[in-house]
Order: sequence, then structure tokens, then C-alpha cells
Amino acid sequence: MPKKKSLPEIVAHVAQALPALGASSGQIRNQVLLGLAELLERSQKEILEANQADVKEAKKNKLAEALIDRLALSEARMTQLVAGLRETAALPDPLGAIEDFKTLPSGLMVGRLRIPLGLIAFICEARPGAVAEAAAMALKSGNAIIVKPGKEVLKTAQVLSPLFAEALESAGLPGQAATVLPDLSHEGLKELLSLSDRLDLVIPRGGENLIRFVDEHSKVPVLKHFKGVCHLYVDEGADHQMALDLTVNAKVNRPGTCNALECLLVHRQEAPKFLPLVGAALVAQGVKIASSAESMPYLPGATKAKPDDFGREFLGPKLAVKTVDNLDEALAHIRQYGSRHTEAIVTKDQKRALTFLKNVDAGCVLVNASTRLNDGGCLGLGAEIGISTTKLHAYGPMGLKELTTTKFVVSGDGHLRN
Repeated sequence: MPKKKSLPEIVAHVAQALPALGASSGQIRNQVLLGLAELLERSQKEILEANQADVKEAKKNKLAEALIDRLALSEARMTQLVAGLRETAALPDPLGAIEDFKTLPSGLMVGRLRIPLGLIAFICEARPGAVAEAAAMALKSGNAIIVKPGKEVLKTAQVLSPLFAEALESAGLPGQAATVLPDLSHEGLKELLSLSDRLDLVIPRGGENLIRFVDEHSKVPVLKHFKGVCHLYVDEGADHQMALDLTVNAKVNRPGTCNALECLLVHRQEAPKFLPLVGAALVAQGVKIASSAESMPYLPGATKAKPDDFGREFLGPKLAVKTVDNLDEALAHIRQYGSRHTEAIVTKDQKRALTFLKNVDAGCVLVNASTRLNDGGCLGLGAEIGISTTKLHAYGPMGLKELTTTKFVVSGDGHLRN
């Protein structure tokens, strides 16, 4: 019986796939993604059965509804996932281009060559779709990936794991380039996060507690977002029907996601007519409203907001509402309570729209559009491996380009430094 590999040995084995990935053509890497899409379709019954077992276990353990929603797969979500992989395969190869190429006065030619980041550790909780998306995006951009799924999604991930290897090997690439780890203890996760000589980047995707744990213990660079406290500001003179549609979509479409609306800010002048309208629509959708004192008269059935309702990620059918005097007050509120994730304005005024775009510090800022659109697929990235609220080296949804970096390439003709 072969000896069980230690965690450092597993990571070293995955790292061995990097030269082959780096040398592979875009066509070969696309073949991996298209093969994986086909395998997911072929194995849908087995995947959904494993996922149902994960969901059953999650309900037994009384996991939060938002987590169960993220955990659950369906035929529709599988169809979406497969389509996303094929869309990602159709995107341009992010590797190999030489950017900013120029010839200096000395005759020296200088450019930047786009290359993979290297070996990525992707740590996630209840997100089976993200396991497949992360593997596909890493491989398309020439990176090897180690996926550490949460115990909530372990059965589903274990079905996906051999499909990654099969898709890679069918394209002539090392099967270990996308490896799913078994469930790790906290100590095992700490050990993984200590392997700075092997790992190039850690991407945690899950609840705030997980991300803070990874950030605290990692000796490897971490791309993270702690939470998504997303605001929508209804400006003076805004179209009420548009504002209503955007509010309901942003809050109700999938309230357990990080780009769901958590706080509605309404210009004082619009409050008397708009708030009763939006309040009735939200209550009809089962949303509870925590209102500032000024907004209460216009929101029958709302409860008075507690201080910590502002700046809070509800991840469910609850929304904080506040009336503000003007755009400056809305911007000040977002500066105080926002999480640099997603912020939106509804306005007819181009000047105020531009002021909002320039002054809000967030990875994605929208004008007259739902916060739910802050998603790699919706923004033309094909898919996303996560949304970063830090600025080094990515800000907002991370697509293929964000999984690469550049190195300087220089060509001379016997050039020497004086």
C-alpha cells in the first residue's frame, strides 16, 4: 500500500505541473475547459446526487439559509455553470502578449510579457459551482490550483475532482494541475497557508470568519473581501420606477450573495413618494425593513434601525433604509459603512453620476444598474474566481487577466550600462 502523501508533498506535486501549463498553447488550455464542460454535463446526475447529500447534511447541521442557497445545485445552475466554462474557453488567451512595447532612445527594446501567477490555493465554503469555475479559470490562465473546499461541499467536490484530472489528461496536461484536497482541520489549513515557498497566492471565498482566519494565518499573499455591504442611493429627481426595479432586484434576486443590496439611501425630497412604493414592494417579497427615524413615517411596518444595522451584511431578506439630505451625505455614509465591494446610484443627472463614480471607493461602482451585476460573468469576464476589495493587485471581480501578471522583457544589441 503506497504511503499517504503529506500536505507539503501534495502541494509540491501540484507545483510540478506548472512548467507544462506555462508551455501549453491557448488552444490546449481551451480544450481542457471544453472537455470539463462536457464531463460536467455527462456526470450531472452523479454531481446532483452528491450535492443533495451535502444539502441534506447542511440542513441537519442547521446551516444558515444563505449558505444552503449557495451550496445547492440544480439542473438550471448546472446549465449555467457549463455555459460559463464554454464562454470562458471562448475568451482570448490572457497569456503571451507583450504589452507597452517600446524602443528607448538608446535602442534598447522593452516590454512586459503577460504570464501566469503560479500556484494558487483556492479556499471556499459552500460554493460547489465556484470549485469548478476556479479550476477552469486558473487553468485557462496557465496557473495550477489547489482547491480546499469546506466540509459543507465536500461530497460534491469529491465528485468534481476526478473530472478535472480527466479533462487535463485528455488534453495532454498533468492531471494534478487542479487538485481538490480532502477536508482539512484548522491546523491542516494553517499548514497549507504556511507553504510560502510553494504557493504564490491564496484566494479565500466564503464568510467573513473564514476570510479573516486565512488573512490572519497566511504567510502567502491573500486576495480577499471580508463582506459585501452594498448600497443603492436614490438621487434627487431619480426615476422612481427604475429605482424600484433596481432596489427589488438587488435585494431579492439572491439575498444571500455578497453583491446583494444591504442598505438603501434615499434623497429626502424623493422619500415621501418613493419610500411607500418601495416599502410595499419589498414587504410583498418578504423583506423586513430596518429604517432610520426620518424614513419611518413613509414605511409602514418597518422597525427602527439599530446602530449596527448600518454597515451590516444581512445575507437574507432584510434591508436597512436611510433618508439623506444630498449626494454628499450619501457619499459620507458609504465611506463610513461601505465595504469597498459594490455601490450604486440611481440618477438622471450626469454630473452627479460622475461625482459618485469618482468619489466612491469600491471595486465596482454602478450608475442606474443593480448591484447584483457585480459579477465576472455579467461584466464580460466569462466567470470570476472571486471579488477583491483590496487593491493589490486586483480590485473588484477577478477574471482571467487578474490571474496573471507581467514580467519585463528586454532586447538589446550588445547594450552595456555606462
